[in-house]
Formats: sequence, C-alpha cells, structure tokens
Amino acid sequence: MAASVSGETNACLHSVGDDFDCPILPGLPDDIAKYCLALVPRTYFPTMGTVSRRWRSFIIVRRLSGLVEEWIYVLSMDTNGDGTHWEVLDCFGNKQAVLPRMPGPVIAGFGVVVVNGKLIVMAGYSMVAGVGSVSSDVYQYDSCLNSWSKLSNMNVPRYDFACAEVNGMVYAVGGYGVDGDSLSCAEVYNPETDKWTLIESLRRPRWGCFACGFEGKLYVMGGRSSFTIGNSRFVDVYNPIEQSWCEMKNGCVMVTAHAVVGKKLFCIEWKNQRKLAIFNPEDGSWKMVGVPVTGSSRVGFRFGIIEDKLLLFSLEEEQGGGNTLMYDPNATTGSEWQTSKIKPSGLCLSCVTIKA
Repeated sequence: MAASVSGETNACLHSVGDDFDCPILPGLPDDIAKYCLALVPRTYFPTMGTVSRRWRSFIIVRRLSGLVEEWIYVLSMDTNGDGTHWEVLDCFGNKQAVLPRMPGPVIAGFGVVVVNGKLIVMAGYSMVAGVGSVSSDVYQYDSCLNSWSKLSNMNVPRYDFACAEVNGMVYAVGGYGVDGDSLSCAEVYNPETDKWTLIESLRRPRWGCFACGFEGKLYVMGGRSSFTIGNSRFVDVYNPIEQSWCEMKNGCVMVTAHAVVGKKLFCIEWKNQRKLAIFNPEDGSWKMVGVPVTGSSRVGFRFGIIEDKLLLFSLEEEQGGGNTLMYDPNATTGSEWQTSKIKPSGLCLSCVTIKA
C-alpha cells in the first residue's frame, strides 16, 4: 500500500501534461498547497514551473497574499560592446539570472512592456547580412518557465514607436513602417485572446515618441510629426471606452528616458539632461527637479523603478562614482536623492520592473 501511494505521489509531482486531476501537493487541500508554494522564493520559479502546470497558479496567490517580489529586468550591453543580454537584478542589486537569448535576430527600435508579470518585446528593426528589415514579431518571456514564446504578430511592422500597457491591454502607436514611412496607425493587443486589433489612427504620423497609461487612458507624447516643425509638444490621449483620441498641447519633446512612478510621469529631455521633468496628469502640469550630477557636460540616463523609487542608470561609466542615483518622490524635501548599489553589468539599453 505504501509503495502504491508513493508511486501515485511521484506521478503527480512530475506530471507536465494534463495534471488537473492531481492534487497540487498530495496530502494537502489545494488552497493550503497554493499558500505553501507561494512562500517559495522567486528564484525557484523556473524549476517549479516545469513540475506541473497547476504549480504555476501559486503566482496568483503570491499577489493576493502580498508576497510578491520586485525584480529589475535590464537589457544590458555586453562589456565588449558587441552584443546584448537580459539580466535580472533584485532590490539589493544582486544579479539573480541571465535570461535565455530571445528568438529572432538582434533588433533595435523595439517596444517593451510588462503584462501579468510577463515581459513582452515587440517589433523593431534588424539588419541581417546587410539587409534591413522591419519586424512585426512579438515575443514573451515567462519567468515561471524561464523561456521565451512567440505571440501573434502585430498587424503593422514598425519601429521607433510608442507602446504601453493600459488596463491589461498593450498599445502600439506610430513609428516607422517597412518603407521608412512615418505611421499614424495604432493597434491594441489582448493577452487573453492573443490577438492584435487596429484602433482609430492618430490625427498625424508620429515617430520617436513614447507612451504611458494613466487612469485607464493612453498618453502618447514626444517624438516628431511630419505636420509640425521640430519636435512635437502635442499629447495624444486615447480613451479605450470611447475608442477615440483627443489632444492636449503640453508635452515633453525629445525624451531620452521616461518612467511612471506612482501617478506621475518622469522624463529626461535631450536638451536638459540635468533635470527631471515631472508630469502630473491630474492637472496636466509639469515641474522640473535638478539632478545632482557634476563633472562632464555629457550626461545621459536610463530609468528603472524599484519600490516606487526612480533609478537613474548612467550612460557614462565615470558618472556617479560607480553608484546609481535614486529619486524618491515620497521623501521629505531635501532627502529625495540617494544612491543605490543596483547597477547593470553593462550599459543599460532598456529596463522594466516585474512583480511576481
């Protein structure tokens, strides 16, 4: 009898097929088993994810129980400068993992969003054997399986476009198309159906722009338009409920870095990289905050987010004395700026935070 039970238990624990008739942890009610698995550190996600499809459900329980961990995913330039890799850092700056190489050719001008704790990389421009190509490919990284998978292609191949997650949906707007033409078209991705759908286009083409979500609406700003002289200050706002765009004229122009922390947008503009431009969507106002840097006049940053604080990863090795600048918008006046030991192994090209 003991041997029989052991055999059944082993079969359940190692099943990777249709295992929904097996208990999550033999001998325990499923609700209790989920909470037990929710206590396991995130480092073991990939191993646990391959044991059983039902074991992946503990991630939902982690969120409900407030047991989620924040990890920073950085697309970092290799030290020799001839390649890139995604690496994962925890809140102490410890490198937790290096992601498997993403399928497909090396791309530039791509978009990155996080949806349901998964990393999504979409579209972009690639050069293979001297031939340039604009992509509509979309890939997703699942930390539970430590692997990439292919999602449905976008309707329109594009690069240097704006993208953001709003209410669990992914939006892609503008950019350049296959012939180098500027685009005004926009589309939305539904993760539940794995389907891209075209939505109402912008009133004008727009490229080199960026996007973010506030209060259930999509904001697109920055970049250029063929109908304006110089860089655009127009902000295009899309309301998913009304399925229509409106316009305001109070945006940033050439933005080299942007991030949303709390309910505000933080930007670094190309012409003034020693100050943060902070946008409050409630009243459409902007304010400027000085960045405490000295030395070289050539200053550049990429942004990261950890625990509702803004990380400024320097694009110059000598900046910051080896430390990353950190801005806490909720700190008392005079103590907003600190330093952090969180630092990528190479030049930061892109950065997102995943809670799981």
